[in-house]
Amino acid sequence: MLEVEVFGRGHLSGAPSLAKIRRLCMDAADAAGVHDGHVAVEFVDEQRIIELNDAHRGTPSATDVLSFPIDGAEPLVAASPATGGPVAANAGDGGAGTVMRELGDIVICPAHTSDLSEAIVHGMLHLLGMDHEVDHGEMLALQRRLLQQAGR
Repeated sequence: MLEVEVFGRGHLSGAPSLAKIRRLCMDAADAAGVHDGHVAVEFVDEQRIIELNDAHRGTPSATDVLSFPIDGAEPLVAASPATGGPVAANAGDGGAGTVMRELGDIVICPAHTSDLSEAIVHGMLHLLGMDHEVDHGEMLALQRRLLQQAGR
């Protein structure tokens, strides 16, 4: 199961519901073959997105969305408590070797975003390893399809 935490949504007018934010993240993850893990979505003000963009990309300007991958989309391996050997980690099986995959964080600046749903999907696809700057249009095509499926 994909766990989605949302921060900073309370002060936004017109923000997608928590259920919709979670659905958008889950649909993007499912499309990439990722079915479990943890992602955080945070809505921040312009000053915070400038600070993050400068610190992590060397660009001291505002942007709409930033993604910070942590564990990526690959299966994780945990050490077996019994043998010390590797065990495939499967979040949600409750057994030995269970590790919650940390996909990462999506940070969105509503002041620089015309469509919050699009920013959520865009950020999630980046967390899953996709990059529209180097692919041949696949990420943005998938983004459009996911948004159409979501009713946008």
